[in-house]
Amino acid sequence: MHRLGIDVGGTFTDFTLLDERDGSVRFHKVASTPHDPSEAIARGIADLLDAYRIAPRELGHVGHGTTVATNLVIERKGALTGLITTKGFRDVLEIGRQIRPHLYDYRVTRPPALARREHRIEVGERVNAAGSVLLALDEREVERAVQRFKADGVSSVAICFLHSYCNPDHERRARAVVQRLMPEAYLSVSSEVLPEFREFERLSTTVLNAAVGPRMESYLDRFLERVRALDIAAEPYTIHSNGGLMSVRAVRSFPVRTCLSGPAAGVVGAAAVGEAAGFGNLVTFDVGGTSTDVSLVWRGKPLFSSSQSVAGYPVKTPMVDIHVIGAGGGSIAWTDDAGALKVGPRSAGADPGPAAYVKGGNEPTITDAMICLHRLNPVALLGGRLPVSEAAAREAILGNVARPLGLALEAAAEGVVRIANANMSRAIRAVSTERGYDLSEFALFAYGGAGPLHATEIAAECGIPTVVVPQEPGAMCARGMLLTDVSFDFVRSEIAELTTESWRRVCGLFGEMAAEAAQWLERERVAPADRVLHFYVDARYQGQNFEVIVPLEGAAEAGIGAFVAAFHRAHEQEYGYRLPDRAIEVVNCRLQAVGRVPKAPLRELNGAGELANACIGDRAIYHGAVHGWIDTRVYARTKLAAGARLAGPALIEEMSSTTLLSPGQRACVDRIGNLVIRIGNGSARPEYGSVR
Repeated sequence: MHRLGIDVGGTFTDFTLLDERDGSVRFHKVASTPHDPSEAIARGIADLLDAYRIAPRELGHVGHGTTVATNLVIERKGALTGLITTKGFRDVLEIGRQIRPHLYDYRVTRPPALARREHRIEVGERVNAAGSVLLALDEREVERAVQRFKADGVSSVAICFLHSYCNPDHERRARAVVQRLMPEAYLSVSSEVLPEFREFERLSTTVLNAAVGPRMESYLDRFLERVRALDIAAEPYTIHSNGGLMSVRAVRSFPVRTCLSGPAAGVVGAAAVGEAAGFGNLVTFDVGGTSTDVSLVWRGKPLFSSSQSVAGYPVKTPMVDIHVIGAGGGSIAWTDDAGALKVGPRSAGADPGPAAYVKGGNEPTITDAMICLHRLNPVALLGGRLPVSEAAAREAILGNVARPLGLALEAAAEGVVRIANANMSRAIRAVSTERGYDLSEFALFAYGGAGPLHATEIAAECGIPTVVVPQEPGAMCARGMLLTDVSFDFVRSEIAELTTESWRRVCGLFGEMAAEAAQWLERERVAPADRVLHFYVDARYQGQNFEVIVPLEGAAEAGIGAFVAAFHRAHEQEYGYRLPDRAIEVVNCRLQAVGRVPKAPLRELNGAGELANACIGDRAIYHGAVHGWIDTRVYARTKLAAGARLAGPALIEEMSSTTLLSPGQRACVDRIGNLVIRIGNGSARPEYGSVR
């Protein structure tokens, strides 16, 4: 049998195919089809089945990551959405926290609300913070709201009442009214999407779930139809933002949980590969065609967040803590009104793509700059499958950057790369040094089609001593689909000072969630022996406004004393201090249900082979103003054996990516095929030691 991982990106769709019989892994890449992402998926699967003569029924597992929900939010192409909420609260969606996106720049504004004001309808009902009913639900007002939605062509309805996380009865009754009068509508109910304290974030998440729901359903229908047309019997899974897999059925109900789908898979895969290579502390550095995604792996585990922002909209669901900026291979270079050179966030994407692709694009991109500097192959990419035009790339850089700024071609192209590198370095510092982590203790794990091209310069700029580049880094997110488990997160709010009595209530809530988790795992067809539950409590010192996440082995098993000690440690890690005499307040109880699935093994490379056999030629490459053009040895990554040692300058090419080794840098190939590059004389101090 075979296992397949698929990652749909803005520019390319990547595939990783594992043969379970011998552990061999194959990689593939096709251009994305933004008008219908399932089209590229079907084409890539068909290519793999044909190339390796695999019968469709031999695919026993299909996992896929998608940016459909994210793109719908970014492009504001969600469904026409109606909101039913408590009287007096319809404008919470726009008022929010009354925080300006940028304090000193009045041109930066919040994005428009995902539900128009005329489609935010208030109804009579009220529940207090203890869950007691103060005013019964007026179902006639709900009926009038539904009639208004039907008349205006609303196709998706969000329901969010005050304090429904304590008592969801009114929301359930309102849901029944909508289903009775408007059965074709997509429904998003806050007590199901996010039964958690904090009104604005719960409302925003619920409305966003409603906005992307209908079109996400349409995409999933097309995706399943194309998979079945290929005669594949396996039920596909989708990775969600916490790095776990969930069924298509679950995605239909909670599409908001896929907003960081593909990038989360990359971080999970990076953590697994990094740990096997001996590096427990990683800065994951994923540079694709349209964006750069950075995250931290600390002591072998990705860092998580319970609150993120997607295109300016707050989303409060558990997710891998990923910082995203608009800087990728397709990011466009431009000059502002003052004549300063900028790069991104606008991207040429897959269509028309960089000028060098000769598909109608004529604006200069980072990819065009790399081709002009010969850091990318100036003839063809993707192992020869994607011809490129160096002349078109040069003309784009000359006409739009070099001539307007009075620069030579090399200086202009290097300027584009250096500005992109500066943006990427700022993103790395935002998730590391600004949060108290010392980058000298980390390795930079570089992947994505363009990550290894930028990695060594980024590492030198940030003070990171080691770069790790996995095999076929351009397909790392797809590979991550084969290194993760089925999972789902449950949450309950319990806002109370920590006492023996409140701890009993916490244990009771965990018991209720464990029962829910067992039912969910049963629906996902996870065998009892493969089920694991992880427990977390959000807590804070009394008087604080925000909380820290405290992991527990189990609430009842850990006991109140163990929780208190764990909270003090977590608070000190997050904020640098502890207050042992201050009362502790519990806020949320979280449970993550995990269903273990077989993982793709990390096969060791053959140690035989001479370095000279991997050399495929020499190419003059521009290594910056200090070094200029240097004749540089070019190696085929697939021919490098375990233990091979390389000295910069060098270029290592493979189907999905290219790795740049600057003068003075050294690299070796470890036992599982990673390139480990030392920047200067430093060496990382990883949690699990050096490369074994």
